[in-house]
This record gives sequence, structure tokens and C-alpha cells, in this order.
Amino acid sequence: MAVYEYEAIAKTGKSVKGVIDADSAAVARRKLREQDLYPTEVRQSQDGRIDQAAPGVMSRFSRVSTRELSLTTRQLGTLLQAGMPLVDSMTAMLEQTTNRTLRRALYTVRDRVSEGKGLGDSLAQHPSIFNDLFVNMVRAGETSGALEQVLFRLADVQERQAKLNARVMSALLYPAVMALFAIGVVVVLMTIVVPRVTALFMQQDNLVLPLSTRILIAGSDFLRDYWYVLVIILVLAIVLWRAWLARPAGRLAWDTFRLKVPVLGSLYVKIICARLSRTLGTMLQNGLTMMNALDIVTTVVQNRRIEEIINTVKAEVRRGRDLSEPLRSSGIFPPLLVHMVELGQRSGELEDMLIRVADTYEDDVTLTVDAAVGLIEPLIIIVMGIVVGFLVVSILLPILQMSTAMGG
Repeated sequence: MAVYEYEAIAKTGKSVKGVIDADSAAVARRKLREQDLYPTEVRQSQDGRIDQAAPGVMSRFSRVSTRELSLTTRQLGTLLQAGMPLVDSMTAMLEQTTNRTLRRALYTVRDRVSEGKGLGDSLAQHPSIFNDLFVNMVRAGETSGALEQVLFRLADVQERQAKLNARVMSALLYPAVMALFAIGVVVVLMTIVVPRVTALFMQQDNLVLPLSTRILIAGSDFLRDYWYVLVIILVLAIVLWRAWLARPAGRLAWDTFRLKVPVLGSLYVKIICARLSRTLGTMLQNGLTMMNALDIVTTVVQNRRIEEIINTVKAEVRRGRDLSEPLRSSGIFPPLLVHMVELGQRSGELEDMLIRVADTYEDDVTLTVDAAVGLIEPLIIIVMGIVVGFLVVSILLPILQMSTAMGG
């Protein structure tokens, strides 16, 4: 089944555009007429099946950001809350959606909904945009009749995730720029400045160069003459690294290592705990069962080791144990999360406790990142000072020897 782009006129006389799945252009026109749309142009999409676009290379250059999806979700919830029908709400959303990938997906979703399919099932056809959490919460909202409230909660979850990611990235941007600038300065000194200065030393027959100067000259010559070797090594390392991560055993080993790295490992665990708690709490608030919620949580934690632990937790919960017990026995999750889950189960307010835990860890992550950046910045300056000091000393020592010799 192919995807066709169409332009049509609705019964109200308004022109509409969209995409539709059909075996042929004739079938596409028939489907449009069944929806009370009178097609003026129907052409096959050049992108092929939209549903299969997620793994493609082009999708990497046209991804839908969390912030864009959050805005669209909240706007759709607002339109539904105002009493507008779902199809009309999605049509209104299409007119103000600027992201091409998201707009084409919404076209397809709207057409499926017009054909009588559920919104959750239609969203599930675009897994690269709408993940399992999004789809299952929408399905729960359709079943309970509270789709607007579910959309608002989804928007809140996405906004918090976007803010947390933005805080972490903005905090790390400055030290990253400083590190790149420092590397650039060293490369320029080693490839341009050092060779010109050390050329004067090489002209002195009786001058015995200090060890640091000889090391500097050797490093400068290698970097200038064999820079391509470093590039080849770097590219080869990246290729081998990606190939290793593509293997299940490699990904599991790397994800396990990240959880145990000093300082950074604890920060990573806090980020996972915030994501896990908010996802689980939000789904439970919307009526999903514990087992279904745990199934979805495994798809959003993005860590193979944590996924294995959650699978073990599911098995224990299925046997009748409380959620807090397998979380504690895993040895990975912090005591705060375990105690809050245990308290929530006793009080019957597990959903609210999980949301509070997520808020706590998100604030903790922000403070930890800010503190870490405060330590990284002077560390970069110190390392840069040591490197520049080594360069200066390595150049000045031969100059002092030459001056002494000339003075003697």
C-alpha cells in the first residue's frame, strides 16, 4: 500500500490537503469521496510509505523535537477542551504546524481517524514521533473519555523532559566550547608557531636541546607531517565503537558501565530515575495497570541494564510482591525512590509519590550539573595553563642557553 498526497474540496467549500494510504490513485479518490472530500489532485508521495520513514536516513535530518511535540499536544488538548471535534481539531493543528515531518504524520493520522480508526492506533503508525508512552496514554484517554486531560498531562511530561535536557545541554555547552577552543589553540601553536621558533634552534650546531624541547619538536613534527594518521585512527575508533554498541552484549556492557562511573554514574542514575518515575506515575494516573505501565517504562529508560532490572521487577510484581521490594533488591535505584514507592503503596498514593520523586530528581540533576560545570571550567583552565606553560618553557630554555653562550 502506497501513500498519496491529495488536494481536495470539503463540503463547506474549503480547500484541504493531506496524505492517504491506498493501493492506487483510484482507490485513494474513492476513499476521499467517502469522507465527503472532492479531490482535485491526487499524486503518489515521493517519500514512499510514511509509516516506514522512521528508520530512514532522511528522518535523522527532520526529527520532531520534544518541544514541538509538546506544543502540538497541548494545542490539540485545548481545541478538544473547547468542544471542537477531533478531526476538525487536527485540521486546525495542521494549518499551524511548521515541522514538515510532524505535519505529514498528522495528515495521515487525521485521515485514519476520519476513516473511523482510533487516535491511539493511528498515532502508533508513526513510532519515530509518537513513542509507546504517548500512544498508550492516548488510548487510555480514549477509553476513559478524558482525552483532553491526558493530552495536557502528556504535554506536561514532554515539557519537563525538554526543560531538563535543555538545562543539561546549556550547562555543558560552555565547558565544551572552552575545551574545543583550547584544543584549537594547541593545534595552531604546535603546527605553525612551534616549527618556526624551533627552526632557529636546529641551526645551532653546538646547542644541546633540553628534553622538554626535544619532546615538543617531535610532537610538532608528528602532528604536522602525520596528522592524517590521527584522523584515520579517530574515524576507525568511532566506527569500531558504533559497531560494538550495535551488538546487544556491547550495549549492555556500556550501559552497565555508565551506571557505575564515579560522579557521572550517580548523575546518570538520577536522570533515569526522574524519567522512570514521571513516566510510571503519569501512566498510573491515567488508569493504566501496573504491568502495562512497566512494559512501557522499559521503552523510555534507554538503558539496557535498567531494562533488564525492570523486566525482573515485572516478574516479581506478577508474583504478587510489592513494587518497592524488587526495586530495593536490584541495588541500582537510590533509597529515596525505593522509600517513596513503599510509602506510596502503603498510603494508596503511589502515582503522586512517583511524580514528587520525579520533581525531586529533576531539581537534583540541575543542581548537580551546575556544580559539575563549576568544577570543569577551572579544570580546563588549569590543563590549558599547564600545556601552554610546557610550550613556553620548552621554547625559552634553548633561548636562555643561546643567550648565555653568546654572553660567555
